[in-house]
Amino acid sequence: SHLNVSYEVKSDAIKVYGLIADAESKAHGVPVTDIHFHEVGTMDAVADVIAVCKLIRDIAPDRIIVSDLCTGFGTVNCAHGTLPVPAPATATIIEGMPVFAGSEEGERLTPTGAALIKHFADEFGQIPSMVIDRSGYGMGTKEFKNGNFVRVSLGTSEGDMIELETNVDDMTAEQISFASEMLFKAGAVEVFTTPVTMKKSRPGTMITALCNESNRDSVISAFFKHTSTIGIREKSIRRHVLSRTVETVSTKYGDVRLKKSTGYGVCKEKYEFEDIAKIARDNNKSINEVLESI
Repeated sequence: SHLNVSYEVKSDAIKVYGLIADAESKAHGVPVTDIHFHEVGTMDAVADVIAVCKLIRDIAPDRIIVSDLCTGFGTVNCAHGTLPVPAPATATIIEGMPVFAGSEEGERLTPTGAALIKHFADEFGQIPSMVIDRSGYGMGTKEFKNGNFVRVSLGTSEGDMIELETNVDDMTAEQISFASEMLFKAGAVEVFTTPVTMKKSRPGTMITALCNESNRDSVISAFFKHTSTIGIREKSIRRHVLSRTVETVSTKYGDVRLKKSTGYGVCKEKYEFEDIAKIARDNNKSINEVLESI
């Protein structure tokens, strides 16, 4: 309680140790309140858990994907004696997670590591298509022929987005406008409408929202809360975007923001519309006159 970390970090750490305590309770057949931590309760293990929780909160990734976990095989000596690999607590924690034994005898996955992964992993699978910004390694002290380390890669994925859409024929223009605003607030990166013809030849509106997987549930909730729909369609899409930067350029009217988009062999530039519009209003000019002037 005296650690100088945020409430969120403490909450994550408590949940991680909760997973370990539940697993130990099941393995020993005793209530959680009777569990005594051995190896995972030492201060260096507590520091490991707190550090991981803090770092993940600091990095704040949109989603965490974990490869299949290597458990190792054989037996291991610990505070409870000689136990099979994976240890009973680890075996409980990894239920529902993809694992494999590997080719070397020994413990490759501990209860602490398994609990951290179970708490933070959004999904399991191979590395997605992404641009890797940086990678880091954590090295274990026990030597294995195939290496004893965990690697974390941080990157940006161009695509893999969720498209959610629904058709409505009983909402006013004002209601649709408000719903679009709420969809953006819920985490959608793009919201647009399309006029459609529905059953009985009724004119209607298709509302479409694009979002990342991490915001999927909140955007779906916003759809149901702020539109009249009772059903939403979902599909996975790939979105390709240019890299965007914003620069400030000096003009005779003052500083104006310039948006630059580059990639795929092209470079596009566009002045921030609100800056141009303000200049036009302040100087009684048209938008085109301001653009030509600067």
